[in-house]
This record gives sequence, structure tokens and C-alpha cells, in this order.
Amino acid sequence: MRSVGVEEELLLADADSGEPLAVSGAVLAAADRADAAGEGPGEAGEGHTFEAELQEEQVEFATKPVSDMGELQKEIVRWRAEAARHAATAGAVVAALGTSPLPVRPSMSPGHRYDWVARQFGMTAQEQLTCGCHVHVSVASDEEGVAVLDRMRPWLPVLTALSANSPFWQGEDTRYGSYRSRVWNRLPAAGPVDEFGSAARYHAEVGAMVDSGVLRDKGMVWFDARLSATYPTVEVRVADVCLDASTPVLLAALVRGLVETSARSWKAGVAAPRVSTSMLRLASWQAGRSGLDGPLLHPETMRATSPEAAVEALLRHVGDALADSGDEHLARTQAARLLELGNGARVQRELLRSEGDLASVVRHCARRTTDGADRVG
Repeated sequence: MRSVGVEEELLLADADSGEPLAVSGAVLAAADRADAAGEGPGEAGEGHTFEAELQEEQVEFATKPVSDMGELQKEIVRWRAEAARHAATAGAVVAALGTSPLPVRPSMSPGHRYDWVARQFGMTAQEQLTCGCHVHVSVASDEEGVAVLDRMRPWLPVLTALSANSPFWQGEDTRYGSYRSRVWNRLPAAGPVDEFGSAARYHAEVGAMVDSGVLRDKGMVWFDARLSATYPTVEVRVADVCLDASTPVLLAALVRGLVETSARSWKAGVAAPRVSTSMLRLASWQAGRSGLDGPLLHPETMRATSPEAAVEALLRHVGDALADSGDEHLARTQAARLLELGNGARVQRELLRSEGDLASVVRHCARRTTDGADRVG
């Protein structure tokens, strides 16, 4: 069975005001001290997985590769709890929010690479305080991986809609479910891409992009889905970080289903669907705009449809792979709950209506980030 890993970026915020805090350095130092004292949650010598991100108001962790979705959820829950424990030493909380609901002037993290990003991308980089969820699924080779990338393209916007958790930006309701996806796609190598057809063409394109000088290295090829530069995996990058720990597990099950379904299709000699990148950009925009509260483009027809119909199409498309991995019940149950109860974007808006201010939204979401493992959102 294919292994799965998840990376989550978490917002660091003041425990009272809800305003973002530039304390990632202190959080990482606390994690290092805990490891040195043998107080980490893992096995001896395992170490923590926390890393700095582009802005000092966020921190990232990665789970270990697993094949069981129950084990994946345990991994996510434990690293969220560890992040919260270390953030508390700096007077902060962690919140699984795709963007900060409250106004913020982000602080770029130190380091040569981030300095280069700041110079090259200017205001786009300075404003880029966004938190995503990346799903890695193992592949047997780069050739299989590129075949998978070519065949999963039209299905990725549905994952954006399911995960949408960033309705607010600089204190305002954006009218988007995933405004993070719109901010992220300002970067030059982000978003949907054309079919590649082969691993050789994929690597040639990536090499040409780096050689252009617009990008510093292969790590800045921020396609919606790409071959990992570090692991033998396909990495899907379209999702917001999700409010509750059960939702990235749903995403992981669906992405693994997409990888397996696409690989089987390739091995059977079935061509990749002929969908233009222009249409995929429309589908991506519509998913970011609507989330689960408005129309989406159907992955098979690229015509407007309901969120329920788009999600059902995805579940049917990967149905055999989900059944074979034992994930069908989990995926259908969690997807149905999301459609009924709402994703993070809907939850945040409902909290603002009931609580009356964005600071309360952040505080509530911070609690839910670590204590809502059984919820959806």
C-alpha cells in the first residue's frame, strides 16, 4: 500500500488578542530544548519535525510516512499538540487557519534563501502569510509520478474546495472560501500546469524554469502538484491547512486514491484527460471562490455544478482505489460531514456571526486546532 505523509503550516497568534506573533524562532528553540531534555513525543533519537516557514508568524511540521489513516490522524494530533506546547512558551497559540483573520504586517524569516525570496518577489513575498496543507504519496518512479500528475490535474480543485479555510484577509471578509489559494497563486511558478507526458519532459521543464533565473532552485517550482525534490513521492499542494485534524486525513485518503487511480490508468494505457490549463485555472479560481458554499466546475465536464456533485464525482473516480485501501467508508463519511457541517471557511464565518469579532474567531479556532480531532472542518 502506498505510504502517505502530511505537512501542515500553522499560524502563530497572541493567546488573547488573536493577532499574529512573529515568534517562530522561539517556538523552534523550545522544540530543540524539549528534544535535548528527552521530552519530545517520539521515540528516542527521533527528534522533532518542526521547521521555519517564509514568515515568522508561522511554523511547519511534517508527519512520518504511514499507510494507515488512523495512524496518520494520531501523527497530526500529536504534532499539533506539540506545536501548541512550544508556542505557549512564547505566549502564543497555534491556529490551523489558512490566513490570519486579523490585520498583520508579516515578518520575513531570516536566512539567505528567504532574503533572496524577499528581493526577488517583493511585495508578493512580503504579504505571503498563508498556511497550507501538503500531501505526499509514494510512487514507484519518476515516470509513474509524472503519469500521475498528468492524470490527476482536473480533480485537484475539488480538494481546494473541501479544504477551504481562509475567508478573511487583513480584517475583511474576502468573499472567497480559500483566499489563501488566490494569494499563493500570485507567485510565478504556482498553480495548474500543462501535461508533461514523461519524466524527461518534466525535469527538462523544471530545469529550464530554474535556469531562467526567475527561480532560485527546484524547491520554488510550486506547482499545484509536483514530484518531491526530496522524497520518492507526488506532492499535492492545493489545500488550505484545515481546522480539524480529521480533514487532512480525508484529503490524504483522497490524494492516495487519486495517485493509485491515475497510476492504474497509466499502466492500462489510458491517456490523460485532455483539459486545458486555462480551464483548470478557472476551476481552481472557482474552487477558491466557492469552497463548499457555491458552484464548482465539474472535473469531467468543466461545467458549473454543485459541490455535492463535484465531490461525488471525485469519490466515484477513486472508488476502487479507496475500497482496495480500506478508506472508502472514511472518505465517504468525512466528505458527507464536511458537505453538511461546512469546511473551515464556513465555520469561521459562523463564529464571526455568533462571537462578533475576529479575535474571538482566532481564539476559538486555536482551541479547535488541538482539541477537535474528531470534528470536520
